[in-house]
Amino acid sequence: MAIDTSDFRNGITIVQDGEVWRIIEFQHVKPGKGGAFVRTKLQQVKTGKTIDKTFRAGEKMEQAILDRRPLQFNYAQGDVYTFMDMETFEQTDLGADLIGDQAQWLIDGIEVLVCWWEDEILSVDLPNTIETEVTDTDPGLRGDTASGGSKPARIASGATVTVPLFINIGDRIKVDTRSGAYVERVKS
Repeated sequence: MAIDTSDFRNGITIVQDGEVWRIIEFQHVKPGKGGAFVRTKLQQVKTGKTIDKTFRAGEKMEQAILDRRPLQFNYAQGDVYTFMDMETFEQTDLGADLIGDQAQWLIDGIEVLVCWWEDEILSVDLPNTIETEVTDTDPGLRGDTASGGSKPARIASGATVTVPLFINIGDRIKVDTRSGAYVERVKS
């Protein structure tokens, strides 16, 4: 589908040089002399790289229509991660290069949002937070409920998170997958 610069909105995806880019910011500029143009900040959907690009007013380009589907994580085997489509029950294998550092937050049954464009998987987005069990940490000390100290703890996915001193093995916690930070203890 062809669009021009007058159709630009934040979040729209376009095809530029064979790659899919998301418009983060745009500004229509009408100088006193010369033709109007549109100044944009674009983010590559696949890699997250951002660039600044200027388009002539009225310039046409192809809009990338992305398909987003929720998939459930089943298991990992080496560098291959297997997900299942909850509607069709088809399994999809994704490589570690596509998952990246997010792999440390994959726990059994977690639902991720996978973004496709023309049968190519562009990105895998995890939820902002996950609830998981602490599998290993030093024992909590009596009276250390609000002292402000912290200690490392291993969670069910194998990742290590810094938690308050009162967290014990078997506790369920909420972790922010974007920063890897402990959010709160979850009531069982």
